[in-house]
Amino acid sequence: MKFETIDTSQRTRARWLMLGMVFIGTIVNYLDRSNMSIVAPLISKEYGVSPVAMGFMFSAFSWAYAAATLPGGYLLDRFGTRITYGLCLTGWSLLTVLQAFAGGFASLFGMRLGVGAAEAPAFPANNKLVTAWFPQKERGVAGSVCSMGIYVGTALLTPCMFWIASHYGWREVFLVSGGIGLVWALVWFKVYRDPADSKIANPEELAYIREGGALVTRTAKGEPFRWDQFRKLMTYRQVWGVCIGKLAATTTLYFFLTWFPTYLVQQRGMSMLNAGFASIGPYLAAAVGVMFGGWWGDWMIKRGISVNVARKAPMVIGLIATGSIVLANYTDSNALVIAILSFAFFAQGMSSTNWVVIAEIAPRNLVGMTGSVISFASNLAGIITPITIGYIVQRTGSFEWALGFCAIVALIGAFSYTFILGKVERLVID
Repeated sequence: MKFETIDTSQRTRARWLMLGMVFIGTIVNYLDRSNMSIVAPLISKEYGVSPVAMGFMFSAFSWAYAAATLPGGYLLDRFGTRITYGLCLTGWSLLTVLQAFAGGFASLFGMRLGVGAAEAPAFPANNKLVTAWFPQKERGVAGSVCSMGIYVGTALLTPCMFWIASHYGWREVFLVSGGIGLVWALVWFKVYRDPADSKIANPEELAYIREGGALVTRTAKGEPFRWDQFRKLMTYRQVWGVCIGKLAATTTLYFFLTWFPTYLVQQRGMSMLNAGFASIGPYLAAAVGVMFGGWWGDWMIKRGISVNVARKAPMVIGLIATGSIVLANYTDSNALVIAILSFAFFAQGMSSTNWVVIAEIAPRNLVGMTGSVISFASNLAGIITPITIGYIVQRTGSFEWALGFCAIVALIGAFSYTFILGKVERLVID
């Protein structure tokens, strides 16, 4: 194809193709992140693992993820989205495949650490892509599409992974999910380009996104890390407000990503296959929630409502409604439990528009670093949540206080977005 023959009378839509790339990448990301929860009952039985030990296994991913977020942000700002994301995608997918050959609990734990470290730049890269490719008025939907991959992929693929685990075993789950990621890494390197390097985005599209506030140049590429910039970044209340709120929102997400299948099997008495199908409802509800939150925020901005209100409202209301998860403790009906959890996860999805706020407040030259700082805080929930729930289940023999824990933390997040975050505006750091 000769690109000079492209009709430039209308702007192209290359930005949506690039968004589709990270949407599928996010599906792969969370498939490899959540597959441990699917096989946890089988691993616990094979290795005689206690709830607390399994909580640590669930958290291994997030220990490494959190530790690698700041270096990952530096690499992202240094080498750009295409190279950093592509290499990380290859790395975590390969490590996922290798989990299938683990010889015991310790080796499985070690490779889980590796998967977490490799995935660390993924969501900061998503945020950097949205900031580079999309004007402000489209970032709500664009950010929601990125986040929606978490829920859509898990909803559609979890039953398949449960079926593989039930019929073939837990090792085959890692082989299949990791193999999918390796294939997608090849596609990523072939297709993805930043705006400044794109050969399919015409001048009209580049002008449209640039005039809308997109960062289409290579301004953040190749800059060395500076501690003074990092220290300055950490003095802003906006960063702390989003960090606390993001941690709170991710707490409920990590309940679903780690203990949810075990909850359905042990607390609700479902078979593994039935638990796989029962999980579809909550995840699809969360996908609808994240798209609704992004659409609602963009809708408000297009009607003249301030960015501050438009970006905060879905997050605050979503986290307040997430607290409804505790109502599942007060019914014996599995159908009603799934309905309650679906609503709570819908609300959690709505609150996940926080990545759009990061795109609004990040300094132009520190998009990767800002995303990594907030991703670090977010993944503290991946450490705290599974271990806390493991202790609760071991001490009480029930998940009742586990759901209460998720509800309390969600309300703390709503407080942070309301009173700590302050005004949503782009920070400036030289």
